[in-house]
Amino acid sequence: MGDIRQSLLPRDALSAAKELLYHLDIYICNLLQAGRQPPQVDSKTLELVEEFILHTPQDRNTPPRRMSALQELQLLEVMCSCFQEQSRDAVRQLMFSALFSLQGNQADDSRMALLGKLVSMAIAVGRVPILECAATWLQRTHRLYCVRLAQVLVDDYCSTMPGSVPTLQNIHSASPRFCCQFITAVATLYDLSSEELTPPSELLQMIVSWIQDDPRLVLITFLNTPLSGSQPISSLDVTPLGGLVRWCVKSPLAYRGDKKAALTNGSAEGEPEAGPLFSALHLSVLQVFMLLPSILNEKGLFGRLALLQVESLASLTSDLSRLLDQADKQAHQSTSDTHTLSQLTLDRLAQALQVAMANGALLCSRDDLRAICSRLPHNNLLQLVLSGPVMYYNNMHTPPLAFSPHAAHSPIASHPAHAPHTPLAPHPSPHPQYPAQPFMAGMPFPYRPGH
Repeated sequence: MGDIRQSLLPRDALSAAKELLYHLDIYICNLLQAGRQPPQVDSKTLELVEEFILHTPQDRNTPPRRMSALQELQLLEVMCSCFQEQSRDAVRQLMFSALFSLQGNQADDSRMALLGKLVSMAIAVGRVPILECAATWLQRTHRLYCVRLAQVLVDDYCSTMPGSVPTLQNIHSASPRFCCQFITAVATLYDLSSEELTPPSELLQMIVSWIQDDPRLVLITFLNTPLSGSQPISSLDVTPLGGLVRWCVKSPLAYRGDKKAALTNGSAEGEPEAGPLFSALHLSVLQVFMLLPSILNEKGLFGRLALLQVESLASLTSDLSRLLDQADKQAHQSTSDTHTLSQLTLDRLAQALQVAMANGALLCSRDDLRAICSRLPHNNLLQLVLSGPVMYYNNMHTPPLAFSPHAAHSPIASHPAHAPHTPLAPHPSPHPQYPAQPFMAGMPFPYRPGH
């Protein structure tokens, strides 16, 4: 395609970009038809994309092209139509990769800016092929850029135009793959370390409703990921479970400042209360863990593949230790029931550990678990989990699978299987708008929602 550059130079910025998209579509179709494995777009074509679509000059003597806001909107509409009208998914995926795969050069900022606008528009106008391509991009790209895209979408739909939240919510039915990757990205982005890194209540409410409607939604990427090799260590987790557990456990104490009360005490007037939302999310995550045995057994992975990483838990307990120390120091100066919030935090951690281990999501020895939690204060339920037999596998002598998310192979416990604890009756929920699901009856832990 290098020979078309001279024909593009005289054109205006919009016309040249549209013409290049047309030629790129033909070029990729011919590339796939030639049967080369793997099909790869050549460097000359990528340079044309950078010059005429991303407007990054190829030499210092060439002035950069500029588009007006209206021309950029027209280009986005053309791109939406291009992907919508192309019927072959392989062509769409390779074209998307040619446009937006990061090259580690000065054009990457332009790529990210255009990508954010294109995906935002695709959500607004329901262009499913673009969302499917974006889901693949999120699965293959460094997590730092994935969270940048997630931030753009949250800003567009939850901050800049709050009334457009229902439009974003529709991605659940439009593209479950993209929805799963989006949840994983925002669960990575928001670590509850500050007010800015606390998920907006509209986003939190949306994620809760998605998982309540379809608990398997957060497992879609895992269910569709070939187990032939390791995930790149820099990529997003294969499920959002680790990030969602972090949200639920940290939320009672995560952000306590002079100007903002604890998340469990609610939020601004007119917004949904965060406390009940995090409680509902916690229950939903535990329900997802309970789906895993049948899924993992069907794939022959029970006891061999950890979806909740030991390293992630170690980081979480380190954060909790710091937060609990801060809460203890503030307890002497505050009238809030800090002890209750601290125990709620530890109860949620214990529940998540117990259910994750019992259902094969977490593979680690009891000694390792005690070491990870050694700096945490005493909690009755957590002590029971750390000392009692919770973990059991059908095949204790099967070696770990070569594939593991982020290539972090968690050790498999070597003790014999034991029966789980006698189930305790669940607490009735004080939040009727988030009812417990029927199959939670008989859970081997007491569910304690936030207050």
